[in-house]
Amino acid sequence: MLKLFLRHARRFPWVTNVTLYGCLFAGGDFVHQWFTGRETIEWRQTRNVAVVAFSFHGNFNFFWMRFLERRFPGNSIGMVMRKLFLDQTTAAPLATSVFYTGVSFLEGKEDILEDWREKFLNTYKTGLMFWPFMQFLNFALVPLYVRTTFTGCCAFIWATFLCFSRQTGDGTAGAALAWMFPHKDDDAEYTKEKVDSEDKVASPSKGTRPCKPTQ
Repeated sequence: MLKLFLRHARRFPWVTNVTLYGCLFAGGDFVHQWFTGRETIEWRQTRNVAVVAFSFHGNFNFFWMRFLERRFPGNSIGMVMRKLFLDQTTAAPLATSVFYTGVSFLEGKEDILEDWREKFLNTYKTGLMFWPFMQFLNFALVPLYVRTTFTGCCAFIWATFLCFSRQTGDGTAGAALAWMFPHKDDDAEYTKEKVDSEDKVASPSKGTRPCKPTQ
């Protein structure tokens, strides 16, 4: 199976890499919705993420990887660090910006820069704790014809974080970790508040008596 995939990637590098990248990126939104415990999946939201991933992120990453390899060929430590520096100072902020503004545009928001203004900086800082390590492995060990696919595998995790940050988070890793691993005290407090609210609805308020049936 792996040999078949590698053969296909060598023969059709653009189609293979961009398709897998887009599917994995959109899968990140699906996982985010699944983790939130929604009763139904909002497929329109997943579609918007997929459109941005297929139209920009996958294609941009495919040609960006080739540009870096032509500009800094080889996998020596010096060349890898040059690629990594340029990737994190140019491609990373651009990709994050396109995600926030692109999805907001597809959702029809009046101010498509609102999410970008509020969450871009935190998101970029969080990305610096994740992407440099992934891309170092990518530039050092992964063949060029599957580097976009490798990036897509990493982007599956990253897209889950991005979708959370855009919906309810603030772009920080702390908020994402609190969402994934809520504190037991928080769960207990939430459960108590929920029970209290249900009791208030079910029981009559103080100072009132139930109405007697009329004869």
